[in-house]
Amino acid sequence: MRLENKVALITGGTSGIGEAAADLFAREGAKVAITGRNETRGHSVTARILETGGQAIFLRTDVRKAAECKRAVDEAMHSFGRLDILFNNAGVFYPQTALECSEEEWDLQIDINLKGTFLMSKYALHPMIAQGSGVIINNSSGWGLVGGDRAVAYCASKGGVVLLTKAMAVDHGRQGIRVNCICPGDVDTPMLPEDAKLRGLDWKTYLAGCENRPMGRIGTADEIAKAVLFLACDDSSFMTGAALVVDGGGTAD
Repeated sequence: MRLENKVALITGGTSGIGEAAADLFAREGAKVAITGRNETRGHSVTARILETGGQAIFLRTDVRKAAECKRAVDEAMHSFGRLDILFNNAGVFYPQTALECSEEEWDLQIDINLKGTFLMSKYALHPMIAQGSGVIINNSSGWGLVGGDRAVAYCASKGGVVLLTKAMAVDHGRQGIRVNCICPGDVDTPMLPEDAKLRGLDWKTYLAGCENRPMGRIGTADEIAKAVLFLACDDSSFMTGAALVVDGGGTAD
């Protein structure tokens, strides 16, 4: 029960890493608010948490819009009375070079991955500062630290998340706020098969390309969620401004 009596807000909590984090946080005692744009999936996740004795709500939110980000924070506060943890997990990816990437696709990835992280943090910081404590965890990527093939907008957005994390850690450390990010590698979430499809690869061929990593496999959403939990709880109480790599050694190779 490492998150007992804590309140967590997780963006993109309807699938993949966000869903795994919501389940894990609830098992560790947190009251959980998840955001997303798919109401069916959102209510399915919260229903599962409620059935196991946890507390959870779904908040339909488009993180590109300031008013919706503010409302999500306000509704989480109204429902649970405080906000201890924000996990900025919402993200999208389209494989493109600079030549292939349209202005619309560039804007979409920057707006969701980077601007959405900024907006949610902006509004979550107010109650956290008022209570003198809080943890913000941002989902970056291994490709926020090194370049990736056909990922120009994604790399730009995730690299921005790393330095946004460090800047907020500097600004708000003395106010009791810790800000860190995770940098996952290839993870078995709905985003990965979609990437394979957009690259014109069948799933088996795509997975074979991951075998050259030091650990020889892709990660699971549960493995990444455990790293997020570490950053969310007091086990990481002296960590802020860090980019925690969880990629099976992909960026070490």
